[in-house]
Amino acid sequence: MATVFELDPRLAADTLHVGDGPLCRVLLMNDARYPWVILVPRVAGITELYQLTPVQRQQLLDESVQLGERLMTHFAGHKLNVAALGNVVAQLHVHHIVRFHGDDAWPGPVWGRHPRRPYGPDVASERVAALRRLIEIDDALD
Repeated sequence: MATVFELDPRLAADTLHVGDGPLCRVLLMNDARYPWVILVPRVAGITELYQLTPVQRQQLLDESVQLGERLMTHFAGHKLNVAALGNVVAQLHVHHIVRFHGDDAWPGPVWGRHPRRPYGPDVASERVAALRRLIEIDDALD
């Protein structure tokens, strides 16, 4: 098992760094079709929830609930999909996807439905800054 937290290269390649919460690295999936944020506990070698300590599990839940509520309020979504699958990327990570009736994949899952549509550079910067404000991450600390 690893002793130093490292973000899986596939997550790094597919996302934009938003910042770090008390436990989790916060990432924006680089797909402009959906408001899609991923929490990755900064704990080395973790692939499953049960590998976290009870305190870490509670912190992950707290960060997830806070993120989900703020995303749904901000984007006025119809449903929030929260999932920790890990079939492609084993590192424990939790997806938070705001869904809308009639979005490109509705009502099915977003995975593998359409090719990703990356954010343009200006839109990406604006979305990351907005998420930092929304979830109260101080970008000066990153």
